[in-house]
Amino acid sequence: MVQFDREGGVDSTTIVMLGNSLTENGRDWAARLDSGKHIVNRGIIGDNTVGMTERLYQITPYRPKAIFLMAGINDMVGNTSYETVANHVIALIDAIRTQAPDTRLFVQSILPIDESTGRWKTLAGRTDDIPFANMLIKAYCETHGITYVDIFHRMTRGRSNQLRPELSGDGLHLTEQGYRVWAFELKKYVNSL
Repeated sequence: MVQFDREGGVDSTTIVMLGNSLTENGRDWAARLDSGKHIVNRGIIGDNTVGMTERLYQITPYRPKAIFLMAGINDMVGNTSYETVANHVIALIDAIRTQAPDTRLFVQSILPIDESTGRWKTLAGRTDDIPFANMLIKAYCETHGITYVDIFHRMTRGRSNQLRPELSGDGLHLTEQGYRVWAFELKKYVNSL
């Protein structure tokens, strides 16, 4: 929250990075994306789609220029089906579009994980569920005129659904190299705004 104060408020010129720890740990997205635009990081460690929906009041009333949404991995814990996860993300998308219809929305894919680290027991067995959730989210975006940004396939090993080990130290959170891959994919969208 201190970071939110440091970055300043949201207005109609702002690009908002909305998400969880993956977004928060990206820290200064304006510098990372080298865009010269007003970009604020609204990622919170451990946040899920419910939490993000509950804090939209801090963002959508100000009608930001764009929102880059990263959501879903924290909804995938336990036995939650990939369909339910996708529906949670879609409900968040709908809330953003309802509350800020003129804001450009970019929905980013759920990122892959690497279960071989054994670190994230709550995500055990979920490696192959992530692309199915992404498929449903992407289909929804395509049928509703929303830009879907596929980061997932830029971070997987070969033809697998597994996160490349050099992109993460713990199988979930990204290394600096992982953030470079992510930022490279986002720059073209940010530069188009």
